[in-house]
Amino acid sequence: MPFQLGIRVYDPRYANSYYFRRKAAFAKAGIEREFIISLPVSPEVLEMEVFDKNAPDDDAFEIVNVKIEKMKPIEMWAIDDQHRYLEFAIQFAQKAGYVPPGFYDSADHEFLFQYLPKITDAFGDELVTPARTHRKMPRVQISQRLFKSYTIPIRVAILAHEGCHWFLNTRSQTTADLCGMKQYLDYGFPTIEAVYAVTKVFGKNPEMVGASQIERTKDVINFIENYRVNA
Repeated sequence: MPFQLGIRVYDPRYANSYYFRRKAAFAKAGIEREFIISLPVSPEVLEMEVFDKNAPDDDAFEIVNVKIEKMKPIEMWAIDDQHRYLEFAIQFAQKAGYVPPGFYDSADHEFLFQYLPKITDAFGDELVTPARTHRKMPRVQISQRLFKSYTIPIRVAILAHEGCHWFLNTRSQTTADLCGMKQYLDYGFPTIEAVYAVTKVFGKNPEMVGASQIERTKDVINFIENYRVNA
């Protein structure tokens, strides 16, 4: 029968620690689909849940095969500073769902994340951006309220984008988008989460979507598609 399949992969020891989260519509009976879940990073304990989003008995589907395979070695071409930044960003993304607001710096104090309950403007009004950085300082402000609702890959994609603003000393959102997305995909994170990363903020705030945001999203999605074709 038609139904909505839900897939969640998470660390059961900690709240808000999803490594993959997706829904898929099955429009008619008899359909067979294969799902590949890329996990370039994972915790010591990992749990996968597959379920019918609308019926608790899960009678609408059957799982016929599950395989675990090793991923290809990571091939991310970047300078050493960028490698260190991304590793620090991934470590923070894995714990951002349950750690309190505060300052988090890398082991060698090279990079600093300021984890705020929410990001506000000079008048105290909340901004819709999940993170922001200063182009001339390796410090990133991050909204806990927004980050807690994101999967770990989406958090990594956002932090990679912010790092590119600093490393490339650029104000261009598109330049930072494509730089961060290249690092994210090179690391092996799933492409579907990459699309969510660039559409989630705009999807929740349609009033801020204009021609430049639409074009920016198109550029990122085209980049992802070209990356998949040439991978």
